[in-house]
Amino acid sequence: MKKRIAIVAGGDSSEHSVSLRSAQGIWSFMNHDKYDTYIIVIKGTDWKMVQYDGTNYDMSQSWIVDRNDFSVTKDGEKITFDFAYIIIHGTPGENGILQGYFDLIKMPYSCCGVLAAALTCSKYTCNKYLSTLGIPVAKSILLRKGDSVATEEAVAQLGLPMFVKPNGGGSSFATFKIKTADELQPAIAEAFGEATQEVIIESFMQGTEITCGCYISRDGLRALPITEVVPKVEFFDYDAKYNGAVEEITPARLSDEMTKQVQETTKKIYRYIDAKGIIRVDYIIIDGVPHLLEVNTTPGMTATSFIPQEVRAAGLDISDVMDDVINAK
Repeated sequence: MKKRIAIVAGGDSSEHSVSLRSAQGIWSFMNHDKYDTYIIVIKGTDWKMVQYDGTNYDMSQSWIVDRNDFSVTKDGEKITFDFAYIIIHGTPGENGILQGYFDLIKMPYSCCGVLAAALTCSKYTCNKYLSTLGIPVAKSILLRKGDSVATEEAVAQLGLPMFVKPNGGGSSFATFKIKTADELQPAIAEAFGEATQEVIIESFMQGTEITCGCYISRDGLRALPITEVVPKVEFFDYDAKYNGAVEEITPARLSDEMTKQVQETTKKIYRYIDAKGIIRVDYIIIDGVPHLLEVNTTPGMTATSFIPQEVRAAGLDISDVMDDVINAK
């Protein structure tokens, strides 16, 4: 009997539409001879299974999810699920909230648990934690709603240029590269406007930007080939990520020694945060040393996203990777 897989997408952040695209990717990667696959879209308290034909969504055809047991009744038949593949970027799927719900109802799911999700969703907290374990990171300042920082103080601590972004955001929404002091305060205000309670200000790191995927395969913990990220714009912003304004080179143009170092560091980070499923770790290499940018526990999974590229470069079949995630112990 086939397992029933619920791909859980949407969410309440600005990445809602990005998540729907990732859900399409996950659906296409599944072996449909093994799995009956459904897509659940979440927006606030509106949880529904939507019609998806393998190419397009039909949001006019939807069925309410019973949150008591995460089931759906369609045409008089109650549909229950064996596994939830969480592909929500941002809240509630990347910060531990949805993981807590699934833990309560004993539903197996694809990504890390409550603690690891909450930790990594706070860029500031995650980087501070990993820095205590010897992982180099950027200098940073955290602002919570109502906090302020004098421009002179921020410049003295971090220098120019610097970056301002929501502490729990993704896809580079409301992310600003600050080149002059007078740009800082307006950027902080706009980042707070991204429906966030926390903003992080980080020092600029000049170097080679790379990213490395990692997951537990049937043969153990595996770091994937590394991708080098060469933006055609000022930095790797939303336009670069989703509109092609970037050159992505997989495998990255690194020495064998550096490749091994990055892959081993990525596996260490996987263990340090007690990750599960597929993660992606972003770095800047400065003077031969990989510096952590951030850890993504729910990375994008469209056909052109980094993880599928790296899976292909490793000579693996993405459907086998999905099997490993679904059947991981």
